[in-house]
Order: sequence, then structure tokens, then C-alpha cells
Amino acid sequence: MNRPPSLRTARRGLALVAGVFAVLGLLVACGDQEPGSVAKEPDGTVAGADQLTACPSVQSRPAVAKALPDISLPCLGKGPDTRLADLRGPLVINIWAQWCGPCREEAPYLAELHRKAGGKLQLLGIDYIDTRPDLAVKFAIEQHWDYPHLVDREKQLQQPLKIGGPPLTVFVDEDGAVVHVHRKPITSQQELDQLVKDKLGVGL
Repeated sequence: MNRPPSLRTARRGLALVAGVFAVLGLLVACGDQEPGSVAKEPDGTVAGADQLTACPSVQSRPAVAKALPDISLPCLGKGPDTRLADLRGPLVINIWAQWCGPCREEAPYLAELHRKAGGKLQLLGIDYIDTRPDLAVKFAIEQHWDYPHLVDREKQLQQPLKIGGPPLTVFVDEDGAVVHVHRKPITSQQELDQLVKDKLGVGL
């Protein structure tokens, strides 16, 4: 049996009022924080950045053949900007983002590589086109990535390294030449260790 039109109308009106109050409640709970806002320390750095390995000062060096791009990138943690063309190896550079699923899957292999490498090999991370540096810092800390990380939010490396998207791993020899670019996720510790041995001559 159908309800009188007046009763149906009243119920719809009550549902509408309830919906409006629910939305207002969400707005009050959110306060005036903007979507995607990033928590920062008083000095302007991203919260938690001081827990990351600081980026060291790198000696300026002349360009070499097949070198990394002559681009300077800021540090995700504390420390100065780094000019990539100044870097020398043996060095593994991993380009990642906290929103990238395959980057998360290969993260433990990079942490283990750094642990085993000791002084034989350097690692460097580059957080790529990531709009949430706070989540990037949190992710790097959770993964125990105890090596420096730079930031490329403006895709400066996209053309020089032909980056389709993260992850991407670059192998740099002791002269500063890029000897190999691995353009797909690393799927095991054995695969990563073998790449280091084959491309850089470093046994672990």
C-alpha cells in the first residue's frame, strides 16, 4: 500500500537535511587544512626529513663521456643540492616514488644491497614526480633506506634518462659513466646482486 504523498515528501526532506548535516560535520572535522598539505618543521623542511641520511657535499668534477645528466637536485632529507654529473661510482641510483607499487616491492632488495655492500658500493635514491614529500620521507624511513635521497618533482630526468615511469635503476662506474639503465622492477635479491656484479664488477 502506497504512503500518502505528504508522508513521502516529509521523509525525503528529512533525509536531505540529514545529508547536509553530515557534510557540514565532515567539513568541521577537516578544519582549514588544505587537501594534500604537508607537515613541515619550523625551518621549512619536511617533517621527519632529519631521520634520513643527509646528502653529502660532492666535489665538482669535469664532465666525462656517458656521464649522468648535468642537473642539480635537492635533497629529500638534510644536506645540499647534488649535481649528478659530479657523481662517481661504483654507484647504484634507484628512481622511485612512494605511490609506485613496484617500487615498494623492490625496496627491501635495495636496503639489503646497501647493508651488504659496505664500502664497496654507493647507493642513491631519487624520489620522482612525487607530490607528497612527507609520505616519501615516511616510506624511506620505513624501508630502512640508510643512504641519501634526492628529489625530482619537475621530471628533469625524464628526457635525459628516457624515464617512462618508476622504478628505474642506473648503474654508474668509478669514472662516472652510466654503464647500464635497468628499466623494469627488480624482482629478487639475486637479480639485483647479479646486476651489480655484471655491470659494475662488484661482488657481494
